[in-house]
Amino acid sequence: MKNLKLLQLLESILGKGKSTSGDNIAFFSPFVSHYKPKLEINIKTTSAGENHWHCWISDKKGRSIASLFKQLNLPKERFEQLSRIIESAKYRVDTTKEKQEIIQLPKEYIPLWNKKNTPDYRNAIHYLTQRGVSIFDILKYRIGYCEAGEYSGKIIIPSYDADGQLNYFVSRAFYRADKFKHKNPKISKDIIGFDLTINWAEPIVLCEGAFDAIAVKRNAIPLFGKIIQPALQKKIIEKRVRDIYICLDADALRNALQFAERFMAEGLNVYFIELQAEDASELGFNKITEIIQNTPVLTFEHVMELRMGLIWK
Repeated sequence: MKNLKLLQLLESILGKGKSTSGDNIAFFSPFVSHYKPKLEINIKTTSAGENHWHCWISDKKGRSIASLFKQLNLPKERFEQLSRIIESAKYRVDTTKEKQEIIQLPKEYIPLWNKKNTPDYRNAIHYLTQRGVSIFDILKYRIGYCEAGEYSGKIIIPSYDADGQLNYFVSRAFYRADKFKHKNPKISKDIIGFDLTINWAEPIVLCEGAFDAIAVKRNAIPLFGKIIQPALQKKIIEKRVRDIYICLDADALRNALQFAERFMAEGLNVYFIELQAEDASELGFNKITEIIQNTPVLTFEHVMELRMGLIWK
């Protein structure tokens, strides 16, 4: 589908365009004088944020509209307009997979809200209690465990999509002697963690792991890693989430800033929570809530300060 907002922006600069083949629009070239429109621009933005363009007379060309704007020496305001349009289009591309991955909980999964008089049950509950997880959290997130099978001795934390369908799960060993502390399914993480519990009309908190999201409690989305996946980026943009708190570990700063700038370019409010030695699950609900409440909105000036700090590390 053609990006009509991008077309409107281009026509405000280059004049009326003419459809040619596919998603290409031809304009009169600003580089040379010619009686036919010979500057062709593809206005269907790719998932990489590219729009190829080519002037067939001067042979000037590029992969992005930004490169064209640079050739035209346009003011900063035009680049800002372009950035908002392109970032939005990147998240609206068709992300349908040819073959949908199927995921199921381990067949040995046992809900932890069903009390059992076994050593594994007692140790699983003890492990969660030590990590600040309550019975209400167990019910809310449908946390379970396994006493047998490949996930034996592990807590199971499922994630469900907006329709209540399982889209991922993580496991954590509750015995110290277990050599494999983590064992997660080998499927794509391009999902929205805990989507079933999220109110998109309210501020959201993006954090690294399931235990971090559980510690935050309110509208927290685990990334199951350090990357904000395309599916989540797309939904944030589509839902126009006004306030986004990015709560990642210090070692994920570079990635966090990249995503922060993308959301800010969309006109969304971003709050960057700078964690140091402890993550959200280690800080606990009260402390992380206090930090969130006292975090100011991120500015482009602060982004530059943080980026300069990375350079000097």
